[in-house]
Amino acid sequence: MARPSTIEQLPPDILEQLQALLRDPRVSQMEATKEINTILENVGHPERVSKSAVNRYSMRMEQVGERLRQSRQVAQMWIAKLGAQPQGQVGHLVNEILRTLAFDLSMTMQQGEIDKEEAPEVAKMLKNMAIAMERLEKAASENVKREQEIKQQARKEAAEVAEKVAKQGGLSADSVQELRRAILGVKS
Repeated sequence: MARPSTIEQLPPDILEQLQALLRDPRVSQMEATKEINTILENVGHPERVSKSAVNRYSMRMEQVGERLRQSRQVAQMWIAKLGAQPQGQVGHLVNEILRTLAFDLSMTMQQGEIDKEEAPEVAKMLKNMAIAMERLEKAASENVKREQEIKQQARKEAAEVAEKVAKQGGLSADSVQELRRAILGVKS
């Protein structure tokens, strides 16, 4: 197994500072390395980070960031396309995404890009993502249902008001009922 990089061994608060420095376009990797090493020295941490370790970490984070940007663009495209569609179709899309991720994960493991010690953590992340997506789908379905109930209640209230006004205006009982059914969306 490969030895953990010096970046992975950084205390979490210092790693966050490194990440912030790397996100800042005004700070070069050289400056970020120097700043982090100064912080490490000031807190009495025995390790230091090298320019190459910072560069590798930055490149890896940029690759992850690019994949995230791409997945967001794909998601936005599909949400725009399916946004008005029944929730079931969005659910099918989510299931297909999960299947693709699971397949990609197994291929990556077979190619040796993920070692056996990392695999359980990656699989756990995939499982957690599946659970989160399932919960999101359920919440979206509940929102659609709630929205339909609200619209139905509004139609019912409008029908009651229209019925009252129509009766006061002298409309026949049959016409009042026809008006009520039309507002409620009930076929005769």
